[in-house]
Amino acid sequence: MIAIRPMMAVTVNRTVLSVLFIPLPFVIAILLFLRFVALLRQHEVGNRPFLVLIGLCIVQSIAVGLRWGYDVTAVRFVLPVLAGALPPLVLASFQSLVHRDRANIRWLNIAPPFVVLALLLLAPSLIDGALVVIFVGYAMILLRLAHAGPDGLEEARLDDAVSAHKALLIAAGALCVSACFDIAVLLAFEWSRGENVPMLVSNANLLGLLLVGLTATVAARARAPSLPSEETEEDAAIAERDRDVLERVDRLLSEQKLFRDDNLTLARLARRANVPARQISGAINRLAGKNVSQYINDFRINEACRLLRETDMPVTTAMLESGFQTKSNFNREFRRVTAQSPAIWRTENRPAMP
Repeated sequence: MIAIRPMMAVTVNRTVLSVLFIPLPFVIAILLFLRFVALLRQHEVGNRPFLVLIGLCIVQSIAVGLRWGYDVTAVRFVLPVLAGALPPLVLASFQSLVHRDRANIRWLNIAPPFVVLALLLLAPSLIDGALVVIFVGYAMILLRLAHAGPDGLEEARLDDAVSAHKALLIAAGALCVSACFDIAVLLAFEWSRGENVPMLVSNANLLGLLLVGLTATVAARARAPSLPSEETEEDAAIAERDRDVLERVDRLLSEQKLFRDDNLTLARLARRANVPARQISGAINRLAGKNVSQYINDFRINEACRLLRETDMPVTTAMLESGFQTKSNFNREFRRVTAQSPAIWRTENRPAMP
């Protein structure tokens, strides 16, 4: 009995440990998910590359946990593709801190996963070597990106540019270390039949957590909030043309009282201004925020208000004199501009009799 009890205790302890066992990569996935949620709450467009990077590492951590924690061998076909996608996403994340003119190397952000997938189908024996080349190659690209110094991160806040630059250097170093882990895993299979692979992979996953936490911090602190796009030369030319068109239209309406023409159309206005109708419509839309009819009716309502205030003519006469044809349209537009009916407006705005 004395000999049996310790064995029973050992058996129970092993059972409890197997039930409570949670692979370290799963813990990392939970921590990454918390970081993902924290960044997602910031609603900042500039954080999207970092969010995608964290999402990839969450999936990769879960896959590593399933492969080496629970021996789900089917996952081994997914892991190389996920690993091949990591360096491009690291590059894309830091490119969000660089001006778009220097960051436009899109093929670098999509090619590696497809290369790894092709090797997985055609030449699986070359995958390990290809991953080493990808990790080291992207580390070199990151170092080249960092060569310009903190001033090269034009989209980073000035106060955080130095720390962002240091993070860029550390990220490049981390990719090199990850490549070393891949070499170590390859050698472990050759020398010790893979006995130390779970430990190596877990440590490599911890390094991935460090890398993602670093880039996520850069995204939250260094990335400046998105601003409206700066005005280009073409935009400036269009704005200048719009102002010129509107000045021509205003002169016709103010000096020549063209708005009094109850048969006025956009085509007639365009002919008088010697400007294409589309340009007049676009200029009024962009500068005044109104359509052409509303813009013309504003002049008509201003004239009607003048007549109601300065003369004793009936409201209907003032309506016709200002260019309106129908009372319903006149009343609707008058309320749109003054928020009152013509009669009430006249009562409240007529000058006091001496």
